[in-house]
Amino acid sequence: MSLFRRRKVAETTPSDPAADASTVADDTASVTTAESGAEPATASSGVVDDPEARAAAEADAPPTTRPAPEAFDRSAGPFDVSEVDEADERLALGGLRLVGREGMELRFEVEEGSGRVIAVTVGLNGSTVQLQAFAAPRSSGVWDEIRAEIAEAVVQQGGAADEQDGPLGRELLCRLPVRTEDGRTAHQPARFAGVDGPRWFLRAVFSGPAAHDAAAAAELEGVVRETVVVRGEEAMAPRELIALALPEQPAPAEDPAEEGPARDDLNPFERGPEITEVR
Repeated sequence: MSLFRRRKVAETTPSDPAADASTVADDTASVTTAESGAEPATASSGVVDDPEARAAAEADAPPTTRPAPEAFDRSAGPFDVSEVDEADERLALGGLRLVGREGMELRFEVEEGSGRVIAVTVGLNGSTVQLQAFAAPRSSGVWDEIRAEIAEAVVQQGGAADEQDGPLGRELLCRLPVRTEDGRTAHQPARFAGVDGPRWFLRAVFSGPAAHDAAAAAELEGVVRETVVVRGEEAMAPRELIALALPEQPAPAEDPAEEGPARDDLNPFERGPEITEVR
């Protein structure tokens, strides 16, 4: 893996994956999905409470009614921390653990004021995927609701969102409005994928060629599949952000020739490894 970079973002309340400052960043542009202002969908929306009325409504329903979406098969990942070996070599980033790959670059988004890490973006071969994990109810997932909210927010901002089946289940292929250097409005493609796990939800936002090219996306999709979510046992509200952390910097290797009492060149104020901040 190469350079770790950290980018500060304005303080937000990223507890709702559709309403937070959802940054889709690459080396040249950042796209923010702002709060939609719409009432979030609920699991009970449109449900008839009276059993007889519900049975009559179902009997009158046309045969082309779309069935409920099937749950995504996580047998090949992403994984819950309880499903993997605790001693594996994944990179620990607080609420997420990632498998390192040759040439992989990590960028972290740090919330100003609180200093908490709210997202990690993985870069590979000119494409990126932004990863965030959120708490979810024990009894149900949240991706179906969030997907609709994201689509509505994108359309309200002048973009477009199409729902489709992808390697990670149901996803959104979006065209996000961006301002070019000469002041014009252009559209940047982005893919929003989401996976519901046990009491957590993992969101992945693909940008660059991986947003529209299956071949370019394959390796980053593998990164998402190999990701482990560390939810923790503490009580959390649904959609509350699961905290991330910057990776620990490896300690510098010691030269055996310098061991012994004669070694007096330690300087406690010497500058150590740094993380470049991209503002």
